[in-house]
Order: sequence, then structure tokens, then C-alpha cells
Amino acid sequence: MIHLIEYGEFKGNKLIILKRSEEDPYPFSFGKGKAKLIVENYDAIKKFAEEE
Repeated sequence: MIHLIEYGEFKGNKLIILKRSEEDPYPFSFGKGKAKLIVENYDAIKKFAEEE
């Protein structure tokens, strides 16, 4: 479960940053292009995440 959501910027582009905790050394960040790709493929990503 993600515990923290932040927003940032990289080279003038907005980012969303997902962290497991405030001290997470490896946050997951992406911009709007990848966010749209994730949303468009949510079902496949969910299936992948639920596999053994």
C-alpha cells in the first residue's frame, strides 16, 4: 500500500511521486504521459500485480 503521494517537477514537467514511507529511498515517480499509459492499461497491470 502506498502511504505517501507527492508532486514535483522535472525539467518543467509535472510529476507524481509515490512513496511507501517518508523515508522510502526508492520512490516511484512518473509524468503525465506515463500516467495516461498506466490508466489505459490498468486491467493488465492489475492482473500482473496479482500473479504469483
